[in-house]
Formats: sequence, C-alpha cells, structure tokens
Amino acid sequence: MDRPGETTHFGFRDVPLGDKQALVNTVFHSVAPRYDLMNDLMSAGLHRVWKNIMINTLNPPKSDAPFALLDVAGGTGDIAFRAANAAGASFRATVCDINPDMLRVGRERAAAGHLDDRVSFVEGNAERLGFADRAFDAYTIAFGIRNVPRIDLALSEAFRVLRPGSRFLCLEFSVVDVPGLDRLYELFSFKVIPPLGRAVTGDAESYQYLVESIRKFARPNAFAEMIRSAGFARVNWQTLSGGIVALHSGWRL
Repeated sequence: MDRPGETTHFGFRDVPLGDKQALVNTVFHSVAPRYDLMNDLMSAGLHRVWKNIMINTLNPPKSDAPFALLDVAGGTGDIAFRAANAAGASFRATVCDINPDMLRVGRERAAAGHLDDRVSFVEGNAERLGFADRAFDAYTIAFGIRNVPRIDLALSEAFRVLRPGSRFLCLEFSVVDVPGLDRLYELFSFKVIPPLGRAVTGDAESYQYLVESIRKFARPNAFAEMIRSAGFARVNWQTLSGGIVALHSGWRL
C-alpha cells in the first residue's frame, strides 16, 4: 500500500506514486501504433543490435528441450519473437504487458509472423504477476523497468516466478561514458527525439517523458544492487554503445 504523500519520478516531474502507472499507460497508448518504427528512428537501428546481444546472452536451447520465457513490458513482442526464432521447437514465450494497446500490436505481429503458436500475450502488472511460483526458465525485460513505479516489487516478482537455475536479463538505457558522445547524445535526446515523435506519431510530450525517464533511472551499480536485494546471485552488467544502454544479468540459484 502506498504511504500518504509518497512520490516518484515521471520524467523530471515528481508525482504521487499511485499516479505514475496511469501516466505511463497514457504514454504507451499514444505511441503503440508506431512504437517499433520510432525505436528504429531514435536509435538509428541500434536497438536491433542491443536486442540481439540480449538474445545471444539468453541463449535459449536450440534442442527440443522445453523452455519457458517470460518477457515483461514487451507488448509488441520484439524480444519474444527474436528468442523464438533463435530457439528450438519446444520454446514458448509469454509476453506480459500492462498496456492493451501494445499487446494488440504484438498479437498482430505474432499472427503475421506465424509465431502465435509459440508466443502468447497476457495483460498484467510487473509488480503483481499472475503466474505461479517457479513457472519460467528465464525472465527478460527490455526498456521497460524504468517505467515501473515500484521497481523493487517488480524485481521480487521476477525472482518469484523463476525456477532455480534460471536467469534474469534486463536491457535498459544507461549513462553515456564517452567524452564528446555524451554531449551529442544529450543534444539528440532533447532537441531531436521529441520533435521526431511529433512528426511520426503526432505526440512530442510522450517522447519528452521517455527521454527524461532515462535520465532519472538508477545508475548501473545502483540498479545492480537492487537486483541483488531481490535475491539474485552472480549479478553483473555490461555497457553497450559507449554506455547508451546496459545489459543487466542475475541468476536465481
């Protein structure tokens, strides 16, 4: 239960903790139809490279061994589809997202790609997953954890639904650590991305929030400590593209 007066960040704004999810839902309702196109434009296609690195790190079995992936905040299915294409015939993915508009896009993509028999879509909250304990062999979340109001609860739920010996992987924006690139990245983020969002989706404000939310997210070492506090072991991270993103890993042992 929220404590009276408890606040959190919504971009650069402080908002009541209980209000953040509704505000985030409004953002993704607006951007869902062209979410994947905007990812290509904002990252110059690099998001595909980052996601492929995530899937290579996950390394789902290519044999017929059963493998159940839970991909949280993955409504359009990008991570689940990549994992399914890299895995064997007994691989199954469940995409869990709180936003029905994102899920609708994902289901349409799954049907178009003939992956609807291997990838299912469930509306749900990362803080209160509707799945049994120890139900999955891996948990992934890409560019979604910073939008969760109570990240500690989401991490605890990730630990709960994973079987012993299973892996948690989180791909998220990080801190640029290359001199010169940091200034260019800042300029691109605040001066280019919101106008680009207006031109492509008719919505600059949602992309202003997304840019601001990146700046307010925990630094890699602080986020790694949150993962450890949830119970995960062998926690580490690697930065990619000069620190634009980080891939975090932890194991339920």
